[in-house]
Amino acid sequence: MKLNNNILDDELDSEVSDDIIELVTDDVIEGERIDKYLSLRLLDYSRSYLKGLIDEGLVLVEGKVVKSSFKVFNGMTITVNIPPVKEVEIVPEDITLDILYEDEDVILINKPKGMVVHPAAGHFTGTLVNALMHHCKNNLSGINGELRPGIVHRIDMDTTGVIIVCKNDVSHRIIASQLKEHSIKRKYQAIVYGAFKEESGTVSGAIGRSKSDRKKMAITPDGKPAITHYKVIRNFTSSNGNNFAHIECELETGRTHQIRVHMTSIGHPLVGDEVYGVAKNPFKLQGQALHAEMLGFIHPKTGEYMEFHAPLPEYFTKLLDKLGN
Repeated sequence: MKLNNNILDDELDSEVSDDIIELVTDDVIEGERIDKYLSLRLLDYSRSYLKGLIDEGLVLVEGKVVKSSFKVFNGMTITVNIPPVKEVEIVPEDITLDILYEDEDVILINKPKGMVVHPAAGHFTGTLVNALMHHCKNNLSGINGELRPGIVHRIDMDTTGVIIVCKNDVSHRIIASQLKEHSIKRKYQAIVYGAFKEESGTVSGAIGRSKSDRKKMAITPDGKPAITHYKVIRNFTSSNGNNFAHIECELETGRTHQIRVHMTSIGHPLVGDEVYGVAKNPFKLQGQALHAEMLGFIHPKTGEYMEFHAPLPEYFTKLLDKLGN
């Protein structure tokens, strides 16, 4: 299986063409390094990749080659020359999968922390797709193309838990339709900062790309509608004022980083969240404490409602034990 190593993920920047990107700066933090600035504007490419282009003389400012330390100011014209596409082969990999259920139409996986769902820039091996290609052979839906065979939805790299994968196009269309209609049930468990006074609640706020930081999502008027219902499983009150809570979140919609954005918006960011959380995490964690605990759906062939649960991972239970002592 082949793919373009410049495949874009969720959004195409309107200024991106096949081989040349030209932009006029109007949103610069005065004196910002050009490699950092470009990484914030061109989300499809990593900072290290862009730095490499700069070092190779493929990035011009006002028609002149610059170094990665070059300071950018508003009103400058930057031209980024993207080299010819190189094909990267995505190969099946014999990676152990925690399979919760499997039949000829769907397979449900308990995804571990640190595993990327599908190949993308910087992650061409070790992904769930690499593992599925080995396990399922050619029995994966092709609707989402070579990059995402079988994938109808995804969870973040450091989020654990249930994910459903489709093994043929008919199943893919039916499950995708359920996702679009918000009829698939999805419940998550999370550990957040701060104790709650209420037992449950709902956060409703449209989510879109942040205007101040294009690498982040945010509640924004022009975003997509998003609703998260939550209930408190347990508050942890400490004597030093660092209170936490173990909560369950049920998604009514499924937007990018929805739980992380919504909980932060009400003053309860997820523990370990390096993007939306607090600056200093008091615990040694790999990413946010978020687990996709349950997924329920109508089976695409039988029409039967099915529900699957993934047990809390060890890091999560250990953290709960630590908070409870």
